[in-house]
Amino acid sequence: MKTSLIIFLLASFSLHAQSAFNKEVKAIVQKYDSLYDASQESIVFTGSSSIRVWKDLQERFPEHQIINSGFGGSQAIDLLQFTDELILRYHPKKVFIYEGDNDIQNKKRPKDIIRTITAIKDSIFKENPQTEIVFISAKPSLARWKLRRKYKRLNRKMEKMTYTDGRLLYVDVWNPMLDGRKVKQDIFVEDGLHMNPKGYEIWYSVLKDYLN
Repeated sequence: MKTSLIIFLLASFSLHAQSAFNKEVKAIVQKYDSLYDASQESIVFTGSSSIRVWKDLQERFPEHQIINSGFGGSQAIDLLQFTDELILRYHPKKVFIYEGDNDIQNKKRPKDIIRTITAIKDSIFKENPQTEIVFISAKPSLARWKLRRKYKRLNRKMEKMTYTDGRLLYVDVWNPMLDGRKVKQDIFVEDGLHMNPKGYEIWYSVLKDYLN
């Protein structure tokens, strides 16, 4: 009886999570149906809202075809559910993934987050084993500073994933966003979570070398 209830609840949660993002994912697909050029190599940036609200990604990297398929509020499990629509659809040569931020906030354990990220990685490699995957570390923020130890633990585990596979890279945005032992105060919008242009300038300076 208990097992059946657990299965039912998990299934219900999965359906709810998927339906919650259906509209946003559909809008992303419709947008790139008109922009995506299959004759050119593409680079996908995907993950939660720190990617979604990076509005000038294409302008930052004009020599590349950039697909920004970030969707706000997502967790790793959501990206896993929409891997086909948000990543594989564009046959990318490289994928930048930012997930884990919302997962920690929602009390998921770092090892469970890594398990889901591994499943995303496996799906990408199954489609194209030559794809390069860049994991962007969880960022520090004013709003979630109290969770910093869990974020740092997740980042260590994420970096460790890349040690034995040359197709995997880890980029640290955590330390560049710090001022000594504290997070920088002037790189966020009013909510203390999402970044302003100064924050994205830090990300750009760190990430630019990983695109080539």
